[in-house]
Amino acid sequence: MDNDLKQRISQLRISDAAKEVLQLSGISVLEEANTYDIDNFTTLLSTHSPDVVLEIKKLLRKYGLPNGLKDLKLSNEVIKVLNDATIFNTAELLTASRSDLYLLFKANEEELDQINRVFEFYGINQLTEEDFDEHAEILKSQQDVADINLQQRIQKEVKKIRKGYGSRTYNHLKIRLASPDEIRAWSYGEVENHETINYRTAKPEEGGLFCERIFGPTKSFQCRCGKKQVSNSGQICPKCGVEITDSLVRRERMGHIELQAPIVHTWYLKNTPSRLAILLGIKAKALEEVVYYSSYIVIDPGSVPSLKKKDVLNEQGYFKLLEQYGRRFEAQTGAEAVKTLLMELDLDKEVKILRQKFKTSTKQKRERIIRRLEIVEAFNNSDNKPHWMVMDVIPVLPPDLRPMVQLDGGRFATTDLNDLYRRIINRNARLKKEKEENAPRLVIKNEMRMLQVAADALFDNARGGRRASSGRDRPLKSLSDLLRGKQGRFRQNLLGKRVDYSGRSVIIVGPDLKMYQAGIPREMAIILFKPFVLRELIKSGINRGEATRKYERLDDDVWAALEEVVKEHPILLNRAPTLHRLGIQAFEPKLIDGKAIRLHPLVTPAFNADFDGDQMA
Repeated sequence: MDNDLKQRISQLRISDAAKEVLQLSGISVLEEANTYDIDNFTTLLSTHSPDVVLEIKKLLRKYGLPNGLKDLKLSNEVIKVLNDATIFNTAELLTASRSDLYLLFKANEEELDQINRVFEFYGINQLTEEDFDEHAEILKSQQDVADINLQQRIQKEVKKIRKGYGSRTYNHLKIRLASPDEIRAWSYGEVENHETINYRTAKPEEGGLFCERIFGPTKSFQCRCGKKQVSNSGQICPKCGVEITDSLVRRERMGHIELQAPIVHTWYLKNTPSRLAILLGIKAKALEEVVYYSSYIVIDPGSVPSLKKKDVLNEQGYFKLLEQYGRRFEAQTGAEAVKTLLMELDLDKEVKILRQKFKTSTKQKRERIIRRLEIVEAFNNSDNKPHWMVMDVIPVLPPDLRPMVQLDGGRFATTDLNDLYRRIINRNARLKKEKEENAPRLVIKNEMRMLQVAADALFDNARGGRRASSGRDRPLKSLSDLLRGKQGRFRQNLLGKRVDYSGRSVIIVGPDLKMYQAGIPREMAIILFKPFVLRELIKSGINRGEATRKYERLDDDVWAALEEVVKEHPILLNRAPTLHRLGIQAFEPKLIDGKAIRLHPLVTPAFNADFDGDQMA
């Protein structure tokens, strides 16, 4: 096409009148038409005969001139929508699927009018709903066969890739600090855009929190622009930069945010006791004031007699000393100051000093020394570095672990984590801009404090001061909130899983039972003992299929088989919380009517149970 645009107007197969109009307008070579926009051409052609106008418009349409979408006098919003749909120039717009274009702009009449104005200029029929319906019907019939073949190929490829998932074995699990280099190594790209998805096209925004280039394709083996599919598995599309692979990778691929100012990880700052405060030998409250830019900490006292290293100065005191002594001492504020002190720590030397102090200290001081010595030795005996508690880069979780779901009516629901990440990205971008514009020191310092607060909310929104909240004043759920407590990942999903052949019900008193017996409702027992009941039926001479059908119908001989089975199979009863080994005990089951489990009153003390609504499993 580029070579075609080098053609001279005099060599084209058009009438002499059309050639003359173009040449008089300063267009002697086709590509020079790009110096005009659509309004210029409209004005230029308004004084010429309809035949010449039609001929020139056909020529412009054939070569997609003028080339730029801006030259078509489209608004920035329309151009952005077209770019998201991988339409970047006039030629691509004029040859695009009419149904796709109508679908993109049908919700906004003003934007649809802009597209139709362009089509009218080039002599193309305007987009209408009828045109879309007709086109969609043709497409559907053509697509059906192709879709079946493509889906079969995709399923085959997905099966091959997913065969390896779920069969990974681990010898051990180790929890440790992550270095900035490790976080970058985990990442598949930097997240710089705070946007999630384009609400018009429902596609992830490029460089955003759901970006396909960073996290992988949303549809298996189909890139963002749709040019590359299953046959290019493992390749990266040269046009949109998305890898052609299984969408399952969006559950494991991470991104990262490069911070414009370091932040202190709130777990090590605000925990009780504060690990950072103990390690540095500074009071926790004073350290917090430094981290949140309220105070300064002395890094190097220099030749100032009244200062010692790690002295904490308020802002007024710092500027007074600065005025008096100039740059003869060094003091810093914020996470940068904490990082500097941590990097200067000599752990071997610190261990020796603390052990020496321990020998000569009082009992009260010894407790503080032991706490500090434990942390220093823990760092010294591991490959963790203390300054990793201050972060220059934040990892971004895979998007499928913080999903966005479309609701009825076109609205979207998302997890709180996306809002918390968005705050960090926004504040980080604002800080970058203020640094580039050489904003006042006070403005930059305030923005760095806001970035620290946003990072605190992401890691642990329940700790510390004012909690980050949604528009309805509901506190946002942070990473820590997803892990801690009864509804957290560990207790709810990993330790509290529902398992087969188990049941739970309220307990009621059963004084007529023996102490070793427990009354189990028949409805519960028939499910708990299903495999044993089926085996009993098969042993009695019924074939497997008939036994299953009898079980589903709950025939009389099924209940008879259950009565036999429970005689030989004791059950385990548990009441949470299981604080000692008597929290789980074995009983002989006795079938009863009703829906509650019955228990002898004398066995309840070991379970710490009573009959006021307690449940047992």
